[in-house]
Amino acid sequence: MSFLDTLFEKIVEGKIPSYKVYEDDLVYAFLDINPLAPGHTLVIPKKKYVTLDKVPSETAAAIGAVLPKIASAIMKATGCKDYNILQNNGKLAHQEVPHVHFHIIPKPTKEQGLGIKWPSKKLEKKDAEDILKKITGNL
Repeated sequence: MSFLDTLFEKIVEGKIPSYKVYEDDLVYAFLDINPLAPGHTLVIPKKKYVTLDKVPSETAAAIGAVLPKIASAIMKATGCKDYNILQNNGKLAHQEVPHVHFHIIPKPTKEQGLGIKWPSKKLEKKDAEDILKKITGNL
């Protein structure tokens, strides 16, 4: 087990200090110690779930309810009007800490904040129909 495997659990427990932004029974938010911009904050479930699809509905709803509130406070505090909310699942998707977390990242300038390359391609009708059938069949 690596240090990152239990990092956020130790932060929630107070075993590792953090700059706490918000806390309730299910959610904890704190400043990122390697921010992409001032105010960069992580919002996590207090209980560890590795990927978003494993988070129970009640916890997901609690996170969803506070994300706008925290984002608004960060934007007011930083004077930014633009920001990203980022959530990665799995190593290939760039998840470094195996505990669900949402980044709220202010975008004060082109240079600061999140930078993204988006290698998009055209969605063909057959491909859309095939993947749509598979997704809706699993709902």
